[in-house]
Amino acid sequence: MALLRTLLILGRVSNLPTVWSNCMAGWWLTGGGDMWSLVLLCLAGTCLYVGGMYLNDAWDAPFDHQHRPERPIPSGAISAGAVWAMGFSWLGVGLGGLFQFGTATIVCGLLLVMAILLYDAVHKIFAFSPVLMASCRFFLILAAASTGREGITGLSVWTALVMGCYITGLSYIARRESTFVALRYWPCVLITAPLVLALIINRGEHLPRALGLSACILFWLVRSLRFALWSSQRNIGHCVTGLLAAIPLVDLLSIWEGSVPVAMIFVGLFLLALLFQRFVPAT
Repeated sequence: MALLRTLLILGRVSNLPTVWSNCMAGWWLTGGGDMWSLVLLCLAGTCLYVGGMYLNDAWDAPFDHQHRPERPIPSGAISAGAVWAMGFSWLGVGLGGLFQFGTATIVCGLLLVMAILLYDAVHKIFAFSPVLMASCRFFLILAAASTGREGITGLSVWTALVMGCYITGLSYIARRESTFVALRYWPCVLITAPLVLALIINRGEHLPRALGLSACILFWLVRSLRFALWSSQRNIGHCVTGLLAAIPLVDLLSIWEGSVPVAMIFVGLFLLALLFQRFVPAT
């Protein structure tokens, strides 16, 4: 059980519902298709995310030995060599899953793996690493969109871009978790990018639905940001976990046409992320 918990912590598996929602949103935006393809897509996304998180810890081991000794590698719960091997294995399996699709998916998958490796390697020393983190979600959504009936569309690209803005803002806030530097407000603007896009593309009878869901998401975002910006006891970790859990709601905003079952799926993933966070840290 101790080893299992170590593996779950290394993979930040509490964030997997957000990976699944990204995959489903990209797939839905471009017409969907075969359900088994969606399952394979989610499995491949899972492997790529877990592999990226394993390699993140492997690259961060020297830093963690000094600043985060409770992490699995510096605490002695698992060896760095094992983490390196498992990380690259997860990436290989995930990329192999994407190779079962067409050329566009393979290209997006290769770009995704490159973004993952680049982020893991330089995120501690590169000031703009949140943009690299955002590019991982960007390419994941595009890879998912490429598996739909219509292939990659303009709307799927815009959706991937605003998700990238959301992740960039979230990541800049997360970088302040271990520092006492005052937070700036501009990342909050990036976090609202999906709401702005929803208001732009929804017109007529679709606008009230978009406004209602946007209001619910905005309430959750403000609730999460309160812990980092307006609380006497600043808790950036609590803020970040709340923003991470909200990713399925942001994905729902991008694809929802009023179907209750579809809404229940994405809301369920949001609740599942919150539940998982009770057992495995999201960061």
